[in-house]
Amino acid sequence: MDLKRIDDHVSVSGQIRPEDVATLKAMGFVAIVNNRPDGESPDQPAGAEIEAAARAAGLDYHAIPLGREGVNPDLVDRTRAALEGSAGPVFCFCRSGTRSTTLWALSRAGEMPAQDILAQAAAAGYDLSHLAGYLGRD
Repeated sequence: MDLKRIDDHVSVSGQIRPEDVATLKAMGFVAIVNNRPDGESPDQPAGAEIEAAARAAGLDYHAIPLGREGVNPDLVDRTRAALEGSAGPVFCFCRSGTRSTTLWALSRAGEMPAQDILAQAAAAGYDLSHLAGYLGRD
């Protein structure tokens, strides 16, 4: 698990497995957001397996899959609600962390300067400069 911290509240990574949930709990995360649709890869665990492990560990779990149909306002709103509704650090994952970082960035639009959003994503290794026009003006 190659965890990358976006800010004090959100970290992202690529695909996790159910057995990774105990480590996330020990690291202090209180919620998991799954941004990967089931069935993208044959070796990918089902979201229900990760959800069961999260619930067993006492973590909140949110399935907000971002697939081929792309981003829409509902996905951004659900991401914002999951992040703002969590009483502690949130861990988000997809295949590589890019979709999770994208949804985080779009959920912060209008609440943070665009340059800060882009800088935080870049510091974690994600170039989201293509989203600059959607993140608001500085």
